[in-house]
Amino acid sequence: MSASLADRLAAAVETGMARGRDDLARLVALRSVANPAIEPASECAASAALVASLLAEAGVDGVEQIEAPDGSIAVVGRSTGPADRPCVLLYSHHDVVPAGDHDAWSTPPWELTERQGRWFGRGAADCKGNLVATLLALRAVRSVLGEWPLEVAVVCEGSEEQSSGGMEALARERPELVRCDAFVLADTGNVELGVPTLTTSLRGTGSVLVTVRTMAHPAHSGMYGGAAPDALQSLLTALASLRDADGETTIDGLDHEGTWDGAEFDEERFARDAAVVPGVAPLAGGRGGAGVADRLWARPAATVLAIDCPPVSQVTAAVQGEARAVVNLRVPAGTDPKAAQELLVAHLRRHAPYGQVEIRPVSLGQGFRARTDGPGYAAMSRAMERAFGREVVTAGQGGSIPLATALAEIVPDAEVMLLGVEEPASRIHGPDESVHPDELRRTALAQALFLVELAGLDPDAEVGP
Repeated sequence: MSASLADRLAAAVETGMARGRDDLARLVALRSVANPAIEPASECAASAALVASLLAEAGVDGVEQIEAPDGSIAVVGRSTGPADRPCVLLYSHHDVVPAGDHDAWSTPPWELTERQGRWFGRGAADCKGNLVATLLALRAVRSVLGEWPLEVAVVCEGSEEQSSGGMEALARERPELVRCDAFVLADTGNVELGVPTLTTSLRGTGSVLVTVRTMAHPAHSGMYGGAAPDALQSLLTALASLRDADGETTIDGLDHEGTWDGAEFDEERFARDAAVVPGVAPLAGGRGGAGVADRLWARPAATVLAIDCPPVSQVTAAVQGEARAVVNLRVPAGTDPKAAQELLVAHLRRHAPYGQVEIRPVSLGQGFRARTDGPGYAAMSRAMERAFGREVVTAGQGGSIPLATALAEIVPDAEVMLLGVEEPASRIHGPDESVHPDELRRTALAQALFLVELAGLDPDAEVGP
């Protein structure tokens, strides 16, 4: 009995879901944090070996594990297709962020656990869930067609969460590993469960470490307070100047009036997703009546990530002689992050009222804006709409994926598409990270449909059993 190619692919993905869950459980069980100070390096090595085995079993040829310049292990492979067909590269990463406080988890972080219709575990969504969706898509295409309809390359990075640039450096050293006509970077997600989303914009980023010194050591607040130059107060004054009363980032000389032209982000949903406490609202409004999406994806955002000063549990009556903080700056695509970081440095120096101010850049990442006018983007939009049963929306991503910019430089003619199984309830990077199996299934089917569509095959054409 014949059925359409799309129906055959959907059935193959559905059949593969049980295997996909098993694969995800095996991957989640490996504590692949690419930092040997947190988890043993053997865990990342075991993770890379498992990824290589799974990709080879899915039919990818030439799978190999390659040590990147930062010491991490990337898994790559490439299968040829008909000579006149394009090449697609499917990207994900097998490293994860640390689990953090295990007591903050409802279930063990390194054990895939099903609860309330979701699968919980560190990396269940970011990014091992994305890898499993890609595996499901590859198996479905092979089982239905019996061959690759186009050239398929895979790259699974081993240190993305560390921002150490291992895969970027490897791609620049060996550009043949990333040669393709279209990149599918499975490392983002949907604005809402069941809403197919293509990420078209990534923020650039830069962090600085600012230190204020005023005295050689703390001074008793009873004897010296009032006249002693308080380093902590000076630092707090400078940090407070980074935002206005509406919460708008107001770094001297940095544009903060951009507007987002894609999908809006509903304030109530954002408040739920971000777990904003009752009586507090998202930071919207202000200049031009900015919405949540404007603040997230079209305007700069300065965030104080950490402050070194005495904790309340160790309070003493002393004026501080030194205090320091890490400030992270996110800027919209199209803004030079280095220039923005320099403006941040100048701003902090200018607004610290007294003391010796030392500021050191600690990270820098370029933003990214995807092309949306190519055949790959059109094929992916159709594939996602068919898989999800509703129209695709576009969104920005608050985070940065430096590799996206690097790949666009290394293979400038290739299209870059960003998608994934993540959605707000996934709580990536936090306790109780999870993935919804329906999102995994739909994303897998979208990738399978994309592969056949880009190869020039008609998803509605009937194929035999």
